Amino acid sequence: SQIEDVLPQLQKFWPTLACPSGDGVKFWTHEWEKHGTCSESEMDQHDYFVAALKLKDKANLLQILKSAGIRPDDGLYELDSIVEAIKERTGFTPGIECNVDSSRNSQLYQVFMCVDTSGSDFIECPILPKGRCASSIQFPKF
Repeated sequence: SQIEDVLPQLQKFWPTLACPSGDGVKFWTHEWEKHGTCSESEMDQHDYFVAALKLKDKANLLQILKSAGIRPDDGLYELDSIVEAIKERTGFTPGIECNVDSSRNSQLYQVFMCVDTSGSDFIECPILPKGRCASSIQFPKF
């Protein structure tokens, strides 16, 4: 109920891409419990999701990658090209996490960006996740 007024924006700009797809509530609950609760000293649940939507506007990662010719088309792309495209546009090094599909392809799974405690600006990550990424990774269709 705390985020009821931002639900339409979350459904449009931060949907769950899991299969089977749901209404997003389980996904957003996970995001709040895993990540948002770390920010409780600075912002409440509503402010956390509003900040996340603003950050998405600030660095539309999908658009950044598309502008660099990196598209969710099942194609293979150099990991370094993905990192560099995001770093060039945001000014900060992203963390890239991959998974491996049933055909043993290394696939782009998640992009991590770190944010200051106010939730308004990107910062350089103190520690980047150790993703199991090959040097060439698939950007799966969704």
